[in-house]
Amino acid sequence: VQLQASGGGSVQTGGYLRLSCAASGRTFNGHIMAWFRQAPGKERQFIAAIAWNGGYIDYADSVRDRFSISRDTAKNTVGLQMNSLKPEDTAVYYCAATYGSRWHRDGMDYWGKGTQVTVSS
Repeated sequence: VQLQASGGGSVQTGGYLRLSCAASGRTFNGHIMAWFRQAPGKERQFIAAIAWNGGYIDYADSVRDRFSISRDTAKNTVGLQMNSLKPEDTAVYYCAATYGSRWHRDGMDYWGKGTQVTVSS
């Protein structure tokens, strides 16, 4: 199983980025796909999750009004549209997947390598 995140970069406060996670190696029916992030010196933090089969979306309160998660089952990708970025959004962003109906920060089955997002003031 491979989860390949891309789309990170450097932007100024108020800017936007769109991350993409290319998922391969198995079918993801019945899985929850999620984005997490980890800033230097901090614990990994949940950002957003979506059910591969639809019907479930969840966001961290800190990003609920600014970020949007989506999935394209035909292309096997999960997207994260990030608007109104703030310096505190600076982190490495990871794509992850787990079988079931909810995400668990310490219980995801698959993790991808991260992509760096840097927001300057």
